[in-house]
Amino acid sequence: MDKVVLAVMYRDVSSGHVHHTEIDSQLVSENVTGLASKYHCNHGSLMGPLGLFVQGLLAFVAFTSLIVKRFCEPKLERRPWKIWFFDTSKQVFGAMVIHFANIFLADVFQGDPCTWYIINFLLDSTIGLIVIYVGLKITQCVVRVKGWDTLVFGEYGKPPQCNAWMGQCALYIIVMIFEKIVITLLVQFHFWEKVRQVILSPIKDEQLEVVIVMFIVPLVVNAIQFWVVDNFLMRKKWKKTNNKNSKSDTSIKYFAATNTLQYYDKPEGDDGSESDVLLSLDEDSEMRHRNGDGNRSDASEANNLLT
Repeated sequence: MDKVVLAVMYRDVSSGHVHHTEIDSQLVSENVTGLASKYHCNHGSLMGPLGLFVQGLLAFVAFTSLIVKRFCEPKLERRPWKIWFFDTSKQVFGAMVIHFANIFLADVFQGDPCTWYIINFLLDSTIGLIVIYVGLKITQCVVRVKGWDTLVFGEYGKPPQCNAWMGQCALYIIVMIFEKIVITLLVQFHFWEKVRQVILSPIKDEQLEVVIVMFIVPLVVNAIQFWVVDNFLMRKKWKKTNNKNSKSDTSIKYFAATNTLQYYDKPEGDDGSESDVLLSLDEDSEMRHRNGDGNRSDASEANNLLT
């Protein structure tokens, strides 16, 4: 291969003399190639066609995990679809805020954007989850002290109101923004620069790195995170009203002997079967017997008075 030499001329400011130097173009080419291979996931790769496709696929799979969670709930505690949508949609909007914030920060930081994105994502899913939990607890304490019932997570009124959902959604997004600020400050430590150089170093293919960063790793982590956060946002106990239990559990017995009514509470699970009828007959006969004895005693007492 022929060696190409570039001639460069420059002037020394201090002496005023003009100097000539030569630069090997092959050396320059190798340095440029090495610099490009160092950051094989380039800026803009996360929002390229492949990045957008895997992001959409990830969102679909992660949201499906919340549908599976609903069917895993006990039947009597399973949320109606409207309540479930109100609960889970808050997570969707919050996750979108964090996701696009991570993409923006990955392009702002110097170096491979894929490594910065995965570091931010893993911190959001670990330390950030603790920050979210503490933030939700603090906000709910303030809401209950102030008496803002519509901002209590999982409570939307009867019937459920969209205004309550919008307020809770805005409150949750505020918590997520606070969490993202905390994680962004944490990433500023120089320690993460060393982690960034190692975390994806075995991977040399740009497209494979995008798939791992944007789909494979978040697939499992997001499913677990959505499941956990959903427990934070949903109403703690949701029990469907049973029509059978809504009926009065009080029964009435009529005693013909005394022409009286007696009220009593049925035991739980009692369906007013044949046992009640037999008990009624026994009690009725007992009342008749007592009534007969009472009439005889009254008659004997009257005869004694007459004699």
